[in-house]
Amino acid sequence: MVTTLETADIAKVMELLPHRYPFLLVDRVVNIRGDEYGCGVKNVTINEPQFQGHFPGNPIFPGVLMIEGMAQTAGVLCIAATSSRQPKSVFFLTIDNAKFRKPVRPGDTLEYHMTRTARRKDMWWYRGIAKVGDTVVAEADLGAMISNR
Repeated sequence: MVTTLETADIAKVMELLPHRYPFLLVDRVVNIRGDEYGCGVKNVTINEPQFQGHFPGNPIFPGVLMIEGMAQTAGVLCIAATSSRQPKSVFFLTIDNAKFRKPVRPGDTLEYHMTRTARRKDMWWYRGIAKVGDTVVAEADLGAMISNR
């Protein structure tokens, strides 16, 4: 019997990724279809350290952290797809076509919709679309490599 991962709760995300607070930027990954697609979920709260400086009195979730959240979501998909050998590291290869459309604020729920566009050996490329509700707030093409080093 083949078991597939459809949802990764925070415990599973932490098992798969090396990231920890304050740099773990995905609370769960849902709608997982192998390494082809998954949707990362991040509940944005005012308690997060980046809001002390970005920006006091007008808190906006940094775009670069949205890109990192997309990458972490893709990382969960890649690592789960190679579950026979747990990698030690995940490395960014590329960030292309990044666009930031709307500000994200505390209280928002970010969804990172990641769709695989290519794979070669231990390298993956994804198209990411970040949404709050039905509104696209950011998008980017990302590449990553997993390594046992």
